[in-house]
Amino acid sequence: MQMLDKFPMEGGQKDPKQRIIPFLPGKILFRRSHIRDVAVKRLIPIDEYCKALIQLPPYISQCEEVLQFFETRPDDLTPPKE
Repeated sequence: MQMLDKFPMEGGQKDPKQRIIPFLPGKILFRRSHIRDVAVKRLIPIDEYCKALIQLPPYISQCEEVLQFFETRPDDLTPPKE
């Protein structure tokens, strides 16, 4: 949402045909026992979103919001054992 606010033209707010910012795959509701299944189903769409995001012009792909999105967090380095 921050990117769409920061880049309204590129987000298609004025003209949907001009949108270059990819759509983020929607959330999927699931029960706790289906966490892995949902993660596997979302893997490809999220991968495609990330690839499309970094292929945007540098003023978007290298903006602070995108850099924060891809920033490594402590939990990323020590994922849960489960």
